[in-house]
Amino acid sequence: MIDDLLARMTLDEKCAQLGCVWTTALLSQGDFDSDAAAVHLQHGIGQITRIGATTGLRPRERAALTNQIQRYLVEHTRLGIPAIVHEESTAGLCARDATQFPQAIGLASAWDPQLLERIGEVIREQMVATGARHTLAPVLDVARDPRWGRVEETYGESAYLASRLGVAYVRGVQGTLTDGVAATGKHFLGYGLSEGGMNHAPVHLGPRELREVYAEPFRAAIAEAGLATVMNAYNSIDGLACGGSKAILDDLLRGELGFEGAVVADYGTTGLLISHHRVAETREDAARIALTAGLDMELPQLDCYGAPLAALVGSGEVDIALVDRSVRRVLALKTSLGLFDQPFVDEAAADAAYHRPEHRALAREAARASIVLLENDGTLPLAPGIRLAVVGPAADEVRLLQGDYSYPAHTEIMGIDLPFFPESVTPRAGLAARFALTEPETADVVVCCVGGKSGLMADCTSGEFRDVTDLGLPGEQRAYVEALLDGDRPVVVVVLGGRVHALPWLVGRAAAVVYAWCPGEQGGAGLADVLSGDVDATGRLPVTVPRNVGQVPSHHDHRAGGGRSQMLGDYVDAPAAPLYRFGFGLSYTTFAYGALRVGAVTTTEPFTVTVDVTNTGTRPGVEVVQLFGRDEVARVARPRRQLLGFTRLPLAPGETQSVAFTVDPTVFAYYDEAMHLVVEPGALHLNAGGQTALVTMSGAEREIAPNDRRPTTVTFG
Repeated sequence: MIDDLLARMTLDEKCAQLGCVWTTALLSQGDFDSDAAAVHLQHGIGQITRIGATTGLRPRERAALTNQIQRYLVEHTRLGIPAIVHEESTAGLCARDATQFPQAIGLASAWDPQLLERIGEVIREQMVATGARHTLAPVLDVARDPRWGRVEETYGESAYLASRLGVAYVRGVQGTLTDGVAATGKHFLGYGLSEGGMNHAPVHLGPRELREVYAEPFRAAIAEAGLATVMNAYNSIDGLACGGSKAILDDLLRGELGFEGAVVADYGTTGLLISHHRVAETREDAARIALTAGLDMELPQLDCYGAPLAALVGSGEVDIALVDRSVRRVLALKTSLGLFDQPFVDEAAADAAYHRPEHRALAREAARASIVLLENDGTLPLAPGIRLAVVGPAADEVRLLQGDYSYPAHTEIMGIDLPFFPESVTPRAGLAARFALTEPETADVVVCCVGGKSGLMADCTSGEFRDVTDLGLPGEQRAYVEALLDGDRPVVVVVLGGRVHALPWLVGRAAAVVYAWCPGEQGGAGLADVLSGDVDATGRLPVTVPRNVGQVPSHHDHRAGGGRSQMLGDYVDAPAAPLYRFGFGLSYTTFAYGALRVGAVTTTEPFTVTVDVTNTGTRPGVEVVQLFGRDEVARVARPRRQLLGFTRLPLAPGETQSVAFTVDPTVFAYYDEAMHLVVEPGALHLNAGGQTALVTMSGAEREIAPNDRRPTTVTFG
């Protein structure tokens, strides 16, 4: 069918398949406008930009509008090719009435791939119900600079953790594709390591680190979950603009990582080749560079891939074969989604995918799993019947529960007048449902909720475009908290928002410190579940929290020789150690680890690392068991601490469970001096829960392909 369509297409029809049109361009007074469609859809179109995120339409209305657009394309264009409707869904579908989950950095704090897959399934159901079949998520950027505003959209600093969570999300969202949603791994590549933590800024990164760290989550999602689409990053790497580099989008992504799907442009990428990177002088230049590099679809609207590209093909400056290559990928995606067989959706059934109690319950489960307890003098969990004050600028503000690509936070930039907040629970409301609230002067404990506002507008303190040089609390919040700390009542400080805040002044002064991130619509209920002790505090940091912005970048897997100042270790004015390490988080109980038991370790076969974990406290709890390792000696500098595997382990008081990690030796593979990916024999240092083992990997050195890597599996019982 694809060959037949290609043979019948005119050049204008081919170019149209590589482009997109804003939903709003097809509307008049909020309704579908066939006259506007006759202009924008005359040759067909590849994609429709975000019906949900650009309107205030409810599910059934979105489904109806989708059907109107598809019907026009099927019945009133020459070839009748339906479009793909794309949306955003970093923390839930970005559309009215959709379930709003915690922002991605909060989901990463749960260290729970199964949870991510279940959330992905809800997103898939809600999108498919309204005819949206392509999501611009997940964000697979490895984030190691907390100044960067988009850290909150990521799964943190670990390539391994991001890989496991990214694979799970993609599996949940995509399903079988014919009844699912095409996921988008973004942003390829290195976006989170920009100069000064500034959005879109250049990245200076060597080929080894690029592959071993920043490309790894993409590789895993492609190889293990069949990732359908990839989005380029806005930045350049060593001078190569990611949206116009064959070395990045073709040689690396397709050649080395084996990607076979469609590459879609981050919004405005082609124009930025002219205005931002200055590697193109005209729109024709930009079209030629991007298409040659392997950028298949131009979002959010047809620009350089329209008349400028057609002119280049007509003059012979661009081979029609390059256009056909990308059109073929677009048509293959539409085929895999089943759009040719069924372009329409059941409008009457759309509402049934929304406002479901089980979806709210999942949002609450995710919120409480995302909460990280960083300090606790015993004040938490809160005793039943205490008098509680809940204060602070983030205590009762629904908007602050949302991450930057959540609905309705994202609609601010779209100019939608009404926020259309989902039914939400703020911290004050969640705690008021458990405790009789009072004023700070008469309270037994004060819960102070502070933080920032996530979004894309100028008044936001984190999110896309919102980078910082100071990791403290924004505004006058420190002075506000200091005044409470000087009082005579214990203060529990709850930090909300997408920013990683360095708050060393709270240590030893606050009764407890809690990171609640952007916890989504059920954030207040989830927070109350944790603070009251109904559930254990189980969140663990997916990032390292520095003491000061001057430590940036600070992360768990510095290469050998990194992470400290030679020879004395510390800075002149501060310790080199972070305020809180990657993977840290307190529980309401205590855990003890037995000695590591390690099976035979070779370069060719998986080996097992087993550890007994005991709940030594008086409360049930969940330990996040984390296995780390390092290659003691290698031909290039290797990470001093590498995450190898993890699992969430529920334990009753006094209970012991054996946790068995089956580790494939390929997790220790690295690019040698000649950029060959090798597994070599030698000494390995393993660590879990403070227990260590030094073992020797025997066998011959072997070279592997990138997709020969295998993740660690975990069993316990």
